[in-house]
Amino acid sequence: MFRHNGAVNMAGGFDMTGDMTVDGKLDMGELKTTVSLNPNSRSTPLTPVVVSGRPIRTEKIAVIDVDDFLVDRNVGGIGTMGENPVALFHEKVEAIRQDKHIKAVVLRINSPGGGVTASDMMCHQLAKLKQDRELPIIASIMTVGTGGAYYLANHCDAIIAHPTSIVGGIGVILNVYNLQDTMGQFNVLSSPIKSGEKIDAGTPERPIEEDELVMLQRIADSFHQRLIDQINSKRPQVTASQEQWSDGSVMTGGEAHAMGLVDGVGYIDTAIEIARQQAGLKPDDRVVMYRRENDPAYTPLDVSPNQPVLSSLIPLRVPGLDRSTMPTFLYLWQSDPAMATLARP
Repeated sequence: MFRHNGAVNMAGGFDMTGDMTVDGKLDMGELKTTVSLNPNSRSTPLTPVVVSGRPIRTEKIAVIDVDDFLVDRNVGGIGTMGENPVALFHEKVEAIRQDKHIKAVVLRINSPGGGVTASDMMCHQLAKLKQDRELPIIASIMTVGTGGAYYLANHCDAIIAHPTSIVGGIGVILNVYNLQDTMGQFNVLSSPIKSGEKIDAGTPERPIEEDELVMLQRIADSFHQRLIDQINSKRPQVTASQEQWSDGSVMTGGEAHAMGLVDGVGYIDTAIEIARQQAGLKPDDRVVMYRRENDPAYTPLDVSPNQPVLSSLIPLRVPGLDRSTMPTFLYLWQSDPAMATLARP
């Protein structure tokens, strides 16, 4: 055991053999973050942190933050909390369900979407909360709320989009690559032993066959229609304009409001105030967010560090090589090529 309190100046190389654990704040020049290398990201329970209002007040509005890529997998890497977004969302919903002092919820969304199943699981949890508690739930879309994130927002009682939000992305994508020629350049040949002709449909090791393309397209179309039907059921006024928003197009918050995909344009303060009014709460009632012990929240805008600063010591990624680590079909606005591999464990 070695302990040192005070400043440390070191010139030259540093060689350490063994394990190193860092819990707390890490300051390295311009990189300042709260880091935990504890393999158990749930080592401390979620607790409500007051971000506004008077602490002595009893009634509360809960803000649930939904950020980044929605995938049912732990997000590992240096500089990340290592949380599973779906499991974390479920845990926050359960905390709200059990706290009878929570009278309203604001879903603060800043996400391009994610896996079809991950998004659907989160929607199911939100719908169950509404059924059990009958709380007003208002969605606040920040920079982006597309694909599965918009799907989640559409399960709320109202959606408020930031004036500069990007909304929409109502579509389904499956990333499939053909690396056969690339592998051939390195004399890498695939020799699969398989039973079931289509068991490797979509593999990057060979071109996709026409009947396989038809099969996967059928699945994508069914997931797409499921999302369209859900939007139409919640917002029957947009059914007539379905062709304008169901093709994966994105639009500003103002355009989405004009089309009826969101209910208003404003900021998170607007969404909190609407939730407050619908719940009949006082102006100084508390607003809380749920955080772990090593992830403090000070304002409703705080974001948990759940995207790694460095996800790999080798930052180069070849699309398709990590295909097996991806979720399959995605409700995702994929404007950034990095989204194709963002779900790496």
